[in-house]
Parts: sequence; C-alpha cells; structure tokens
Amino acid sequence: MPFTPDSQLDLLFSTELIPVEVVNQLPPELHMRPLASTDYRRGHLQVLSVLSVVTDPGQEAWRAQFEVLRAAPRTYYPIVIIDKPSDRIVAVGTVFIERKFLRGLGCVGHIEDIAVDKSQQGKKLGLRIIQALTAISENSGCYKTILNCSDSNIPFYEKCGFQKKENEMAKYAPTERAQTPRL
Repeated sequence: MPFTPDSQLDLLFSTELIPVEVVNQLPPELHMRPLASTDYRRGHLQVLSVLSVVTDPGQEAWRAQFEVLRAAPRTYYPIVIIDKPSDRIVAVGTVFIERKFLRGLGCVGHIEDIAVDKSQQGKKLGLRIIQALTAISENSGCYKTILNCSDSNIPFYEKCGFQKKENEMAKYAPTERAQTPRL
C-alpha cells in the first residue's frame, strides 16, 4: 500500500499542533501525524495490542469511536507514526486535556496508550511520541502533564523528563457488566 499524504486524510486535529522539531527527528521512512479516520485499516488496534488485550470492534464501531473523539474538540490528541513504505502504523499515543476548576480553571494533560510495534522498538519512537504529546499538552495551556506506567517503565519515562510522583489507584468494573455504556 503506498504512503497516503496527510492532505488526503481525514485527520482528528491539525498537523500544525505536532512540533516540527520532533517530527524532524524521525528517520525519513517514518511520518508522525494525528490519527486519521481510516487508521483502522492501517493497524491501529494491532499496535495497541502490545499494551493489553484489544478486542476488535470492527471498522464501523472503530470509526464511530473516532467520531466521538472528534465531537469533543480541543480534548483528544491521538497521534501515530506511520511506516511510509507500508503505510502502516508502527507507534501510537494519546494525550487528552482535562479541564479543571483548580488552579485558576487550569487544565492537565493525561498521556495514555503509548505503544510501539515490537519490530520498531529501540528506535526512540516512544520518546518521540512522548515529546510530541507533551508539547501538545503544554501548548494547550496545561500546568502539568501526567501519565501512569508500570514500575518497569519508570526509567524510560524519567529519560523523557517525567518524575515519579504519588501513587495510582484503580477500581475495575465487574467483568460481567455490559460493554455498552449506560450513560
């Protein structure tokens, strides 16, 4: 599949929000951009599967979720790195902006779902994703950018400029609950 230029894609947000200085650090065969409405077929879910079990909802449901993100402008910023020769996704990450009543109506960037295809690990793609997402968060006016990670990933995120701070708590919904939200 030949590489699809950004101008031919339905992107979730403007490419101008991704810092050129980060993009320019990628090898020439790779390209960073916002998530596109057609990225289901470029392997978006397969790359995410390096993080956790990913249930494939099908292309139609994936596209509906893309539209849900689009319906909340200035909130969700998922980015991908594309391998140009194959036009396939090899790395992903998202920052979402939480608007708060604290700190003078400030906002916080939450980085989520950083994943790099196993064949591309060790090439600093995770670092480039983190740099781009952090810049989007800071340029959105966030007073901090936070993320959760496993203990084994702490050294990586420290290299990215993050500091270990406080603790994460989680309460998972019962597994027998319906998968469709009730609200």
